Amino acid sequence: MNSKRPVNLDLGKFHFPLPAITSILHRVSGIIIFVGVAFMLYGLQLSLSGEEGYSRVSGLLDSFLAKLITWGILSALLYHLVAGIKHLLMDVGIGEELESGRLAAKATVVISVILILLAGVWVW
Repeated sequence: MNSKRPVNLDLGKFHFPLPAITSILHRVSGIIIFVGVAFMLYGLQLSLSGEEGYSRVSGLLDSFLAKLITWGILSALLYHLVAGIKHLLMDVGIGEELESGRLAAKATVVISVILILLAGVWVW
C-alpha cells in the first residue's frame, strides 16, 4: 500500500479556474431547468383546466415566493443559454486556447449577470 496517499482531503484547498466553474454551473443550471419545467408544466396544466384554475395560478404568481422561483428558473435558463452558446463556439474551434477560454468564461459571467438582472426587473 502507498503510504504517501492523503488521509483526509481538504476540499477548501481546491481552487478551480473560472472556465471550470462556468462549465460546472452550466450543468447545475441544466438540472435547475429540468426541475423547474415540472413546476411550470403543472402551473400550465392547472391554468388550462378552467377559469377557476386560471384564477388560482394567476393569484399564486403574484406572491413573492412565486416571483422568486420564476426569476430563479429564468436565471438558470439565461445562464444555460449563454454558457451553451460558449460551448457551441468551442465545439467549432473558437475559444479553445487557454487565454481565449478564460476570456470566454469572463464574458459568459458578465453577459449572464446582465441578462439575469434584466429578467429580475421584468419579473418584478
